[in-house]
Amino acid sequence: MPLHDLAHYGLSAERGFLSPHEIDEIALPGDFGPIEEAAAKLSGLVTTGRVRHWLDALPTPNIAAFLATAADAEIGRAMVRYSFLVQAYVWGEPTPLDRLPANLAVPFVALADRIGFPPVMNYAGYVLDNWYRLDKSGPIALENLVMDQHFAGGQDENWFVLVHVAIEAEAGRALELAVKLVQASDTGDAAAVEALLLDMHAVWDAINAIFDRMVEKCAPYIYFNRVRPYINGWKNNPAMPGGLIYDGVARFDGKPQALRGQTGSQSSIVPTMDALFQVVHSGDELRDFLLELHQYRPRTHRAFIEDMQAASGLRAFAVTQSPTLKAAFNACVEQVARFRSRHLEYAAAYINKQASNAAGNDPDVGTGGTPFMKYLKKHRDENRAQVI
Repeated sequence: MPLHDLAHYGLSAERGFLSPHEIDEIALPGDFGPIEEAAAKLSGLVTTGRVRHWLDALPTPNIAAFLATAADAEIGRAMVRYSFLVQAYVWGEPTPLDRLPANLAVPFVALADRIGFPPVMNYAGYVLDNWYRLDKSGPIALENLVMDQHFAGGQDENWFVLVHVAIEAEAGRALELAVKLVQASDTGDAAAVEALLLDMHAVWDAINAIFDRMVEKCAPYIYFNRVRPYINGWKNNPAMPGGLIYDGVARFDGKPQALRGQTGSQSSIVPTMDALFQVVHSGDELRDFLLELHQYRPRTHRAFIEDMQAASGLRAFAVTQSPTLKAAFNACVEQVARFRSRHLEYAAAYINKQASNAAGNDPDVGTGGTPFMKYLKKHRDENRAQVI
């Protein structure tokens, strides 16, 4: 398959994998009113200690009629709302519940089917579609961003999500450069490839600088105990060993579904870079997990990564070129390894070193359901080792 320009995949240099639509500019039909109202006061409903009582009373919109005419932006907003309501229903009381009522399950599954990923909160609903700019003429930057939908709410939850939003926006330029690098290496333009690699290095400096800011307004204890519990999934989670039953969804036939939780590993940035630089990882549990997570991405994001993987001849080209071009290539590979190192440090501080006091919130297991620490280190080291 050929590698197309970013617009073909619904991407842009300005927004990368972020939604092209800001959630505050999208409206849902009137019969979604009770859904919007419950989502708007979700932190209050959770605080009552009986969030399920309130969510059980929600009506079910005419989801078939909605999907027949809805634009992608409307479907994305609806998915954000239902993703948060579903996760709050499952995890918002001291004992997790392994059964989702039909008034939530039926519309949620229908929305997920339409978008093309499993019916569980994922990175798109948590991050990519869940933000807006305060000043619409200003940049997508931390000083100009709002997280729209919350669980418990508060600075730490906001900051955790918005750091990811800002990284995704900054990475848009890296995606544009990646396409140009494939094109330039295909035509044998060494001067262009070297210049583009230097630009890529600068973009990754900016990405890593944003990632370094996580500690400013998101404290490890608050993250682990007030943010993370809501984003766990129901696969490889001892608190829900069988998975979640989706009432009213005929094709599941009342059988529990085991699905991965929301995780930053569903971001498409690093997989795109691995595809561009042809960085590979030997078999392990995390590699298998990441391959599975590929199906939790929007279809167009999956297509971009797959086309990049098939098209990139950058590594093979760089091997044959000058020492300065090779050095520029290796410096970019190291930048991605640096990002992985910071992720490893955060995983240790924000998760692994915390003491669990909530069912399903295991400090040794990621929200996606893997024992992550040893594998994150291994993948970082493999990334770093694959220079030329």
